[in-house]
Amino acid sequence: METLARKVICALDTSDLDEAQKIVQKLSNKIGAFKIGHSLTLSHGLDVIQKLQDKGASRIFLDLKFHDIPNTVALAVAEAAKRDVWMLTLHIAGGPAMMTAAAEEASAAGPEKAPLLMGVSVLTSLDEHMLREFLGVNRTLEEHMVSLSKTAIDFGLDGVISSPHEVKPIRSAIGHRGVIVTPGIRLPSGDQHDQKRVASATEALNNGADYLVIGRALIDSPDPDAVLEQLGLLTPA
Repeated sequence: METLARKVICALDTSDLDEAQKIVQKLSNKIGAFKIGHSLTLSHGLDVIQKLQDKGASRIFLDLKFHDIPNTVALAVAEAAKRDVWMLTLHIAGGPAMMTAAAEEASAAGPEKAPLLMGVSVLTSLDEHMLREFLGVNRTLEEHMVSLSKTAIDFGLDGVISSPHEVKPIRSAIGHRGVIVTPGIRLPSGDQHDQKRVASATEALNNGADYLVIGRALIDSPDPDAVLEQLGLLTPA
């Protein structure tokens, strides 16, 4: 029976490849995907993707947040596609030409190989004060995220990253045209760490999220099933 736990993407926030492989072996039959970022790729190169796939990570979410000129980002997407990456991130602020180039490169890989392109608008470590005072954005955080998310879908991206607090208005704005991945999921008693905008798994899914990124709560627990149960994710999907 497929459960809501398959909507979970485990964040492998470690530079230790052995540890990452053990986590994959421990969780691959419980959750849907694994997210890797700079800590693993800078330490071990992109070959780390294959090594994790060999341990059971059938879906790899490459979270490197590409943000560069169109040709450079297109080349990065091509490399990700060669390695059967399921999903990757890029900054929407890179602009329409960059997003279009990325989408065209993903499409060229073919339907079986094309990674899902996920747009990042505002990092979950930022709040509205930071957005206005330090980045000079003269609209609310929600307005900014909704606007950028609509732009991302219009220019060929497959979906967007959204904190739990903005999922509902973004889903309303983009309808069913795009996938929404939501970090910032915490246990009721969990620490927020360095993220400002967090919420429960149930709230995020009810508001329109398709996938949930969960890291420390799963990785640090000796009983991941108990964590998934506490999050309300062991019920049928």
